[in-house]
Amino acid sequence: MAGRACIAITGTPGTGKTALCQTLETTFSVLSLQDLAEQQGCLGPIDTADGAAPVDIHQLAEKWEFQGDGITFIDGHLSHFLDVDAIVVLRCHPTEIEKRLQSRDYPPAKIAANVEWELLSGTWSELLEFEISVPLLELDTSSLSSEELRAQVLSWVEKKFPSSSLEESSSQAIDWM
Repeated sequence: MAGRACIAITGTPGTGKTALCQTLETTFSVLSLQDLAEQQGCLGPIDTADGAAPVDIHQLAEKWEFQGDGITFIDGHLSHFLDVDAIVVLRCHPTEIEKRLQSRDYPPAKIAANVEWELLSGTWSELLEFEISVPLLELDTSSLSSEELRAQVLSWVEKKFPSSSLEESSSQAIDWM
């Protein structure tokens, strides 16, 4: 797999971004959005309400520029806001997300917010609102293993990111309603 590309792995928390990226890092460079934010001074203090450190994604998008060679993946639910060559949007049935986040001991309010975000296709809303028009691949992670997802991502990369327009892709997006 030759070439240079930076690919965002994005989706609601609990969709399997990190698990997928762990399978990819055996062969490719994988960057953590959280680490990039910390390196660029774009990470806020931990919010005691939800236990997360907020990322100033707009500031990070202005500061950070991909400098790598080869294929690099960025793991993070806001990674689609960075200047990337392609985006993999991971989706997962809301009831499965709820189970996954409960197993992480997320607070009930944080679980509910993330389940709702997935139910309403929040990532797609952002892609459309900000007119992020790069090749997109949407994958349903509800019942696929990380290895199966890896195979689908690598096939898409090898085929040089075949994708429809943003509008067409969003009209064919997974709808949990």
